[in-house]
Amino acid sequence: MAKYLLLKHYRGAPAAVNDVPMDQWSQDEITAHLQYMRDFAAKLQATGEYVGEQALAPEGTWVRYDGEGKPPVTDGPFAETKDLIAGWMVIDVDSYERAVELAGELSAAPGKDGKPIHEWLELRPFYGNAPTITE
Repeated sequence: MAKYLLLKHYRGAPAAVNDVPMDQWSQDEITAHLQYMRDFAAKLQATGEYVGEQALAPEGTWVRYDGEGKPPVTDGPFAETKDLIAGWMVIDVDSYERAVELAGELSAAPGKDGKPIHEWLELRPFYGNAPTITE
């Protein structure tokens, strides 16, 4: 088994097919999207492939230790994860191919007008787990 991180992005990834920002969705569309995510996680729990997941709030702060005293807080001039990462899911699967299959399924979550988003998800193996890519 190998663990993979599936990252959902606010922006920074290629545009999704149904690329309407969530703040322009109706409450019913948001509810349907979240239910899809819950159902997807439940399916993976049943197969033993689910490790964990969490949606992230858009707020965030960069913090750095700068010697004695309190660490300074900065919102530097660089791209911030609070602007990029919407949430994550960790899966534990038998192969790279299975990880790709699940990421593709998660990409089909409904969005505006109930149509699949077809969003790009970043799929990353955990460090120290050899990828099982076969070509």
